[in-house]
Amino acid sequence: MSSLKIKDDDMKNLKPLLSLSLMVVILGLTACDHQKKNETDSSSAEQQAEPSEKAEVLPYLNIKEAKADYALPFCEKKNCIDIDIQTIKTQDKWLDSWIAKNQSMVIQQQIDQNLNLSLQQAINAYVKKSDEWKDKYSQNKAYELHVSTRMASQRNQYVLLQIGVNSKQEDIAVKDRYYFFVADRKQQKSISVLDVIQKNKQLALNDIVQAHYQKWVEKQSLEVKKQVPKKLYWGQADWFFDGEGIGLHYRANEISKDAPQLDIYLTTEQTKQMLQPEIYQQMF
Repeated sequence: MSSLKIKDDDMKNLKPLLSLSLMVVILGLTACDHQKKNETDSSSAEQQAEPSEKAEVLPYLNIKEAKADYALPFCEKKNCIDIDIQTIKTQDKWLDSWIAKNQSMVIQQQIDQNLNLSLQQAINAYVKKSDEWKDKYSQNKAYELHVSTRMASQRNQYVLLQIGVNSKQEDIAVKDRYYFFVADRKQQKSISVLDVIQKNKQLALNDIVQAHYQKWVEKQSLEVKKQVPKKLYWGQADWFFDGEGIGLHYRANEISKDAPQLDIYLTTEQTKQMLQPEIYQQMF
């Protein structure tokens, strides 16, 4: 037992060491608790931030080609209307409805109509126009309409929709007539070229457009030159974007009755100068 005894002098010497060891242990435990608290707070902050980050993520499109949803009237006769509307389906419900709305607009334009109609209503109006034509004369053939749809370009929230038309109406055949529509999926709206151009650059863009237009006019026939306007209005024109820049598209007979198609392309540098910087960054 005597071997286990500790002398008073030794005890006196051990007291400061014991006190110091105890302080180290307490500080160590406090530091561990503080670290755990920081980790918990950090984890909670990440969990709170996660929903807002997810809210910024747009639905993955997963584009699939499909026949559009519509019905045609029953036809017993041989001279039946021929309508085929091909579309694309995505995971974005708003985008799908926007595509159908633009298809309706394109179909109506074939019969010089511009109303706020659903796709089915637009087809019904087209069928009615065909029936009226057939009723005029027994030999008149029913209309034919073939519509193609594709996503021509896509970058972040911006998408470019291309709708193609082939048709036969009253002995007039149309082949490869194209329409372009641009949308901002984040804001869920159609956007025109005026929506993306810097306001202080509109005059500069107008100069570029008019220069292209005048060169195009010079190449046209005397008959077309008499028909076309002196200046080209471009604010609501069909426009598009690709990997290099933006452009304007005018279909055949759009500028005037007999005018051919006109496409105006801006260079990459011109596009960068004209577009709002934040839009350019997301679109290119």
